[in-house]
Amino acid sequence: MRLLSLLLPLALPAATYFPPPDSQGGWRTTKDAAEARALAGIDLERLEVAARAAERSNADNGGLLVVSKGYLVLERYYGKAHRNANPDMASTGKAFTSIACGLMLQEFKAKLPDGLDTKVYTREFLPEAFPLRDPREADIRLGHLLCMTSGHNGEGAAPSAVVRGVTQPLKPSKGQDIRDVDGSSLRTPLWAAPGEGYSYSSPAPHIASMVLRRVTGQELPAYIEEKFARPMGWGPWGYCLYRGEVTMAHANGAGSIALRATDTLRFGYCLAQGGRWQDRQLVPADYLRLCRQASPYNPHFPFSLQFEHNQAGQILGAPRDAFYKTGANGFCLYIVPSLDLVIYKLGGKDGQWNPDLTRLPQPADNFGTHTNPPVAPKNGAYENYSIPRILELVCGATVR
Repeated sequence: MRLLSLLLPLALPAATYFPPPDSQGGWRTTKDAAEARALAGIDLERLEVAARAAERSNADNGGLLVVSKGYLVLERYYGKAHRNANPDMASTGKAFTSIACGLMLQEFKAKLPDGLDTKVYTREFLPEAFPLRDPREADIRLGHLLCMTSGHNGEGAAPSAVVRGVTQPLKPSKGQDIRDVDGSSLRTPLWAAPGEGYSYSSPAPHIASMVLRRVTGQELPAYIEEKFARPMGWGPWGYCLYRGEVTMAHANGAGSIALRATDTLRFGYCLAQGGRWQDRQLVPADYLRLCRQASPYNPHFPFSLQFEHNQAGQILGAPRDAFYKTGANGFCLYIVPSLDLVIYKLGGKDGQWNPDLTRLPQPADNFGTHTNPPVAPKNGAYENYSIPRILELVCGATVR
């Protein structure tokens, strides 16, 4: 099924503003609560509730940034977080891999005529995978990898899977090894045949990035730099390739991208504008439509092309076109096109803010401060300030 070729282009709002790079002035802002309401459609008093909730959800480091109608109406940091840092954004980076793959499908349509339905375990796309370890690998399609339904075993000490909405435990298995991220990803066992269930497994999007490397002839960071970073005017950015004595041979398509906060907003803003940046269509609009709705590759869980989505309205306080990608220890990038809203929630343990991971220069790490001391979690979880709850609170601060 050639889904991308069957969908009509996404209708784009008439957006006339795109922020210049930070070095040229950066995002426009509002000067007071009246302007925030009139120009950006935001109630700052209600937005402050979201900012405090975000801070309480991360005891160590983090922040919250909000862009509404092209205005940066909130920029708050604490702990080691600050505007010019390049933290390890963990699995938030999976969103960048997905969007890069979406552009690859358009740019290299002749090589990938079947689009997301392309079988990727072939000698053309993954010669490293041969001989196949499991005959079921031959049926894995690019859409399966990007929807976490390839059958690759979930990660962690207690992995799980979801089959038609029902969760079941999986046996732990070895996952990625930074010393050999390609080989370890390909060696991850299958717990099911492709399409039979959803399990959050980082090897899957990394394997998709290996396909991108083969098809485009470029490393993932180089492709992102050319297609997104330069057109949007990002500042210094990279991947966390350095782990002690280990230098990773390839960027991990499963995460650990490291952008500055205001540039992460630029990426999200491009997605909120239907993939457009100024006069260029950087991301295929039909691919973005697929990111925010249920996928035939994943009928098991609301996760499409590396984004969780709200098409079914399970997040009651957010529009149904909202979609987002989380990262370990509190990171999350949210996009709500119908509200012209982008939210970036930062988090992270101290190690995720170590500049040695990227070897990019960073200012002193005491820039951020706690405006509201963290509150101890109840029952071991910040249930009142979960990732969906932050989305609800920010959406609740919009005035239309």
